[in-house]
Amino acid sequence: MLWQGRRESSNVDDRRGMSGGKIAAGGGVIGVIALLLNFLLGGDGSVPIPQLPSQQQTELSPQEAAADEQRAKFVKVVLADTEDVWGKLFQQSGNRYSAPTLVLFRDAVQSACGNASSASGPFYCPADNDLYIDLSFYEELQTKFQAPGDFAMAYVVAHEVGHHIQSLLGTSAKVQRLRGQVSEEEYNQYSVRLELQADFYAGVWAHHAQKITTADGRSIIDAEDINEALNAAQAIGDDRLQKRSQGYVVPESFTHGSSAQRMQWFKKGFDTGDLSQGDTFKASGIE
Repeated sequence: MLWQGRRESSNVDDRRGMSGGKIAAGGGVIGVIALLLNFLLGGDGSVPIPQLPSQQQTELSPQEAAADEQRAKFVKVVLADTEDVWGKLFQQSGNRYSAPTLVLFRDAVQSACGNASSASGPFYCPADNDLYIDLSFYEELQTKFQAPGDFAMAYVVAHEVGHHIQSLLGTSAKVQRLRGQVSEEEYNQYSVRLELQADFYAGVWAHHAQKITTADGRSIIDAEDINEALNAAQAIGDDRLQKRSQGYVVPESFTHGSSAQRMQWFKKGFDTGDLSQGDTFKASGIE
């Protein structure tokens, strides 16, 4: 992705130099595992975050700090691109786009959805309309999940912004109201559809963002960038993560979708750029 020297979003709350504060224990190992799976798969934060043990903020070496700052600049540019694309799409439909704030943190953070650690991965909190990212996840994508390339992280940011779009359109609230009214297995299916729609929205963003050009007329996105996004979507599918963590797959417990589904819906969004084709709640074959 061609991003250096381009506009960075000002909708950023940089808390990397702040202590995450003491976080009360109580989530336990099971809660931490559930939190990990939720957010590494791109959770929208609609489920209250379990309390996690307190942490000390990681001290970065000068080299690590410099790399962290480069990653911060990158995600700020990506966020700016989401603002430009979604601002135009909302305007075309006669609405005004209210952009989310990106909260950058290190190790631990407090949000309106509860407290989280860096192990949570990136997440969106509909209670405060903020995206939360510990930039160490950028490196984890490349090393732990074998999803290299800067556009893998761009996909993650765009997915979380997709949850913001769902919040603005009222989709997230409708799904959340079903909690407790349907069985856990049925609610999981709604959750999968919510996550796949966020992947679709990420693809829609990429479709329109490829029309953004640099000063010399080059598109900021090329085919290799899209391959990086698809690889990232594959790497964090429910089936692949379950296989990795427990050695077997339980489709009934999926909450975010399989690798194939996540790739399919991102690609559909990218290929069409058409919001009307992203109703995952009416699509067949999502179970």
